[in-house]
Amino acid sequence: MDFIKALILGIVEGLTEFLPVSSTGHLILVNEFVQLEPVSFANQFSVMIQLGAILAVVFLYFKRLNPFPMDRDRNPRLPENYDAMNFQSKLFYSIKYFNEDTMQLWARVIVGVLPSVIFGLLLDDFIDEHLFNPTVVASTLLIWGIGILVIEMAFAKKTPTYTEVSKLPWKIALGIGFFQCLAMIPGTSRSAATILGALILGSSRVAAAEFSFFLAIPTMFGATVLKVVKNGVAFTTHQWLVVLFGAIVSFIVALAVIRLFMSYIQKKDFKPFGYYRIVLAIVVFVFMVL
Repeated sequence: MDFIKALILGIVEGLTEFLPVSSTGHLILVNEFVQLEPVSFANQFSVMIQLGAILAVVFLYFKRLNPFPMDRDRNPRLPENYDAMNFQSKLFYSIKYFNEDTMQLWARVIVGVLPSVIFGLLLDDFIDEHLFNPTVVASTLLIWGIGILVIEMAFAKKTPTYTEVSKLPWKIALGIGFFQCLAMIPGTSRSAATILGALILGSSRVAAAEFSFFLAIPTMFGATVLKVVKNGVAFTTHQWLVVLFGAIVSFIVALAVIRLFMSYIQKKDFKPFGYYRIVLAIVVFVFMVL
């Protein structure tokens, strides 16, 4: 039964992590019906399977994210005789003549993650104690669902100022980072907060989505490390296998979702996600009343 539960939770994580619908909110709701035991392990599991989704981004965007490409097509700064060099020489020159655009991208990601580091350390205990419940999730699903529709109507016809992630101004990257802090409230959605924040600040849909994906890497990895350091890890062999299985499932599902999502936003807007959030919020409220 643990592996069946891990399968369900891994699918939910992979489906929702990079869509503007809140993976944490969905996991909290699903845990009302499908929860691993004990509760302490279930909480750790929900955090740790996010690493599978992170690896999906790294896998799909590895060339974009690797600042030391051993490939002259991606880095013309490498010597002309680079292809004829042995591996050690290639490695030396790939580090010496790093890809400047990729370094600029990572610099902006680091700037963008700083607000979450500060506020996450300050507010993590309070959020865990007071905000991880279906009422908060339903409320934020509804609020941000309406917010998505309002922002789409306000910015639908505006021409974006920024279309390349590596060329986002520093203040815009920092601003998106502050928007990401809103996602500390369960049900908000880190993806929704960062993508919509980027749109408000003048980014194109594609650049906003990509920056949201890249920002997820240090953010989610850091959140996982924080939880592990605070709570420790004392899993049995069986529990480790359950975590590994859940992470693999979330990785596979997230791969498909990211590809489909990037194809979708090339031509369409985020309104369906807003409607979905509103409907789900109403369902949750009704369920709580009954």
